Parts: sequence; structure tokens; C-alpha cells
Amino acid sequence: MYRSVKAFGAMTLLSLAACGANDAPVAEMAAPAVNTNLETAKQWVTAMNTGQAEGLAAVESLMADDGNLIRGRYVGFGFTWDPSDGEGRMIVGTVTPESPAAAVLQAGDEFVSVRGVEVNEANMGKLDFRGKPEEVVEAVILRGEETMDIAVTRGVISTPISKAQSLEWMATGDSENWAPDKWELHEAVGNDNVVYVWTQNWDTDENSGLPVDTHVVTRFVFNEAGLVTRVASLSEDRFALEQAGWTISR
Repeated sequence: MYRSVKAFGAMTLLSLAACGANDAPVAEMAAPAVNTNLETAKQWVTAMNTGQAEGLAAVESLMADDGNLIRGRYVGFGFTWDPSDGEGRMIVGTVTPESPAAAVLQAGDEFVSVRGVEVNEANMGKLDFRGKPEEVVEAVILRGEETMDIAVTRGVISTPISKAQSLEWMATGDSENWAPDKWELHEAVGNDNVVYVWTQNWDTDENSGLPVDTHVVTRFVFNEAGLVTRVASLSEDRFALEQAGWTISR
């Protein structure tokens, strides 16, 4: 009998609790915080894949003044040039600070020959700027009206470049061939001030005319103001060259 009364009492308490639960106020779940850095990162990669002017505008407005762009490492000299020069000349656009070229080259220098090979529009992408590290490469440049013999020892180029240097470097690019034929943003994920964006590009190699398909993951770091302080990409550069028919020997 005791057990029956006790069970009845327990059932009564459960019923009252259930009834009371229906009348009690229900706490609403807080909406997840929106990470505005995700949208900024998407805006950045969209601009970069749209055109040169759009990319320059994105860096100008979305990067902090003390921000850095981390370009892919390679073994070589450490300079850029505009491959779209209409006269087939190789004129130095920017020189990477602390690179092997920094002690030798200046913006505006024009390469006349590299290891005895005369520079022309057809061979610009095949000259011996890249290759085995610590190897000396001799060349002839034109600085103003003076012809100069130079020698550069190849080294690892890994120096981050500032916002101002990024804008200067991007300005030397080929605006007509800046954007890929097609691109797609697959995913953007982030945690507070770090965001990763995964994109895929479809393009055509200028030399071979073959289609090239690459994946790119871009990592962004933001400051408290929501501006980019550090950006770097992991891309399939070597794979892109192999698709275009190039043989990679090292």
C-alpha cells in the first residue's frame, strides 16, 4: 500500500511539473554572431577574380595600412615585369626588398640579355631567372642610356610585401588577361579574425593555348577594425604549369 501511495504521489508531482512547464516563460536562443570578416574575405576574392582595377580597389579599401601580402615562395631573382609590353621588352616593374635582385636592379631597368640569350617577347617566360639556388646568373641590362653587365646569385624569395608594395606590384600586371575565364567560390570558413576561402579557377595558358584548372585556398587575418592585416594563398602553381605542357625538373 505504501508503494502505491508513493507512486501515485510521484505521478502527481510529474503532472504538476508538466503543467507548470507549459506556463513558464521559454528562454529564446540567441542568434549566432555574424562574422563580418567572412563577407570581407569573399569581397576580396571576388574583386581579385573580376579584374585588375577591382583588385586594386579591394586592396586599397580592405587592407590595413600596415597589412602584408605573402606571395608564393620561389628560387630566383626577386623582381616583377609587365609581360604585356607591346614592344616585347622586359622592363623591371618592382624589386622585392631583401631579395638577390635588390642589390642590383632598380625599377625601370630593361633586360637586354640573360646568359647570352637576347630577350624577346617569345622567350620572356623561359629565361634563366629561376632554377638552382646559389647559382650565379649573368645578364645585361639597360639603365637609362647606359648598358650594364650584372650578376645575380639566385636565392629563396619569401619576403612579405606591404600594402603600398602590393598596389605597386599589382599595377604592373596585365589588365586584359587579369581575370580567369571562369571562377567559383566553393566555401568560406572563419573563426573570429582568421578566414579561409576556397576558390576554383578555369583559365587558358597564353603560350600553349591549353585549358588550366586550379584550386586556391586563401588565408586572411583581420584586425579589430575588420581590415586585412595578412593574406596568403596556397595554390596549385606547379600543377597549372604541368597542365600547360611545361616540364618541371626540380
